[in-house]
This record gives sequence, structure tokens and C-alpha cells, in this order.
Amino acid sequence: MPPEEEHRVRIHLDRLLAERGMTLSELAARVGVTVVNLSVLKNDRAKAIRFSTLTALCRELDCQPGDLLSVRPD
Repeated sequence: MPPEEEHRVRIHLDRLLAERGMTLSELAARVGVTVVNLSVLKNDRAKAIRFSTLTALCRELDCQPGDLLSVRPD
């Protein structure tokens, strides 16, 4: 991927947190990830996500990866 090409993957952490009445801090504590790292994900600044983090997020949010991630059209 050329450096100027932005990735199109979006994370829907805000929506899932709101639906579950959970704060980012609470999720961070449950998942074992810093609030700063979750904030990077939430604000679409992440370049990658570990499968272990994705698994933990899905476990704590009671969702599937497809509920958390989507790919924006061209």
C-alpha cells in the first residue's frame, strides 16, 4: 500500500460502548489495554490491531469482529 493511501477500516467502538452503557476507561480495565491505546482505535488513528486485543474487545463487548470493524467504500 503506498504511504499516501489511507486505510479504509473503521472501528465502531463509540457505538458499541454507548449501546452497552460502558465507558472507555471501564473497557480498558476489562480488556487490559490502556485508555490511550483504545482512544487511538476509537479515533481511527490505529494502523493495526492484535488478534488478542480484538478477541478481548469482542469478549467484553459481546460482539463479533464484524460488529466492531467495517471497511469504508472507495
